[in-house]
Amino acid sequence: MYIAYNIGHIYMEVNMFFESKNTHSERQSLKHSVQQSIQRSIQHSEQRSEQRSVQHGPQHRVQHRLLLKKATLIFALALTVSSVTEYATEFNAPVAQAAVTEKNIKQTATAKKKPTKISNAATSPYKELNGNKPEFTRKEKKNKKAFETYSRLDKLGRCGVAYANVCKEIMPVDKRGPIGQVRPSGWHTVKYNDLIDGNYLYNRCHLIGYQLAGENANVKNLITGTRYLNVEGMFPFENMVADYVNETGNHVLYRVTPVFEKNNLVAKGVKMEAWSVEDKGSGICFNVFCYNTQPGIVIDYSNGNSHRAGKKVKKSNSGESSENVKTADYIINTNTDKYHVPSCSSVRQMKELNKKKFKGTEAEIKKQGYSPCKRCIGR
Repeated sequence: MYIAYNIGHIYMEVNMFFESKNTHSERQSLKHSVQQSIQRSIQHSEQRSEQRSVQHGPQHRVQHRLLLKKATLIFALALTVSSVTEYATEFNAPVAQAAVTEKNIKQTATAKKKPTKISNAATSPYKELNGNKPEFTRKEKKNKKAFETYSRLDKLGRCGVAYANVCKEIMPVDKRGPIGQVRPSGWHTVKYNDLIDGNYLYNRCHLIGYQLAGENANVKNLITGTRYLNVEGMFPFENMVADYVNETGNHVLYRVTPVFEKNNLVAKGVKMEAWSVEDKGSGICFNVFCYNTQPGIVIDYSNGNSHRAGKKVKKSNSGESSENVKTADYIINTNTDKYHVPSCSSVRQMKELNKKKFKGTEAEIKKQGYSPCKRCIGR
């Protein structure tokens, strides 16, 4: 009966501990109280066992001890597991996932920083998808063969899925070369000197970072991405994978999917998935969406035009917004009198004798009698 009483007493204190919404120090105090109750129960039961062993023999004492230890062990174990679960829930992080993330960061000696968990694009560079678990198949997760694949550009000249099994076999040994000759869909060379580190709004963003696969000026692997997407969103995850592979020699399944809405030339962001193969995801495991945004800048994803947040977009006499007054490169088809962005698939099909390069604003090109390609510009 005394064992039942003590178990009940401990159970009440455990409930007090987990139902409490008090401060951390108060919860620690309650935990200490539970531990003292368990110790008192053991001591008191030892005394009772001594008394009963005189009456019923030493065998009763042994049985009594075993029963009490089993009971207290169960409650101590429940206390520990529930404590960890409660602590993780308080900070909105799954227990196993949080532990893996911390392990990844601590093991990464050369990583620049740990990506910050976020909830929306307004305040953070990325958000977790599917509970931060990548969506590879079971068969894919067992693949230890090196590979890398890149999708063909679509009819608008946009990149598709880039997928690789990152390992030392495909990682580069040389420094990255120039990539300025590549003009991804929606590309504009525009600067905001007082708002952006590095001044330029757009970077040529590798879907699979150069440090992971050694792909340099591959047009199937470069999109128009903001400085914020490149540095704050994607780069920390790329560093995490690169450092892990360099330290372990293991393989990491790595897939990046640019997400375009309708016929937009600039992606809203990229979905990044990764899974370390040999240790079944305990080293690297994430599934995130990185936003292609830039704090303080409003972007027109249909064509890549941009302006400062809070600035009124003026209308010209022709009805065009001031976004279209920015200088850009175009290709004119002198046969159809249509103008295109250089990455448009129609440009690749165009005969050389009909191609005419133009650098200027859309307002200027329209004044010359040319109309926009509906496929790549849409107006």
